[in-house]
Amino acid sequence: MKKTICVFGNPDLEMDSLPIRLLPALKNSFPDIDFIVLDPNEEWKIPDEMVMIDTVVGIKELTVFNDLKFFVEAPRVSVHDFDAFFNLIYLQKLGKLKKIKIFGIPPDCKQEEAKEVLTKLITAWYVENRRY
Repeated sequence: MKKTICVFGNPDLEMDSLPIRLLPALKNSFPDIDFIVLDPNEEWKIPDEMVMIDTVVGIKELTVFNDLKFFVEAPRVSVHDFDAFFNLIYLQKLGKLKKIKIFGIPPDCKQEEAKEVLTKLITAWYVENRRY
């Protein structure tokens, strides 16, 4: 069964566009993985382990998160403030989100550095979760 990695980002915002800009290189490096761009406000199909790539504000280097407890909820004033994190928290409360892995990219990370580190991290994850 083909592995899936969900990708979040906004190509119109420089600080949030790196995950999207990395897609062509990642798809080329990992043809056996489906990279799916998701909108935080749409309904998602939730696999047993949700693996995702997203920009994470407040980190200095590319970091792997295995739990949502490491994140702080942003204030929500309008419906525009309901983001991917809110959706993940909601799915977790409903019991639909069982396991998560987030490859978090700092907003000011250089594209080549992100590609290099992310390639190593995804390779390690893929090898660890490969079924023979």
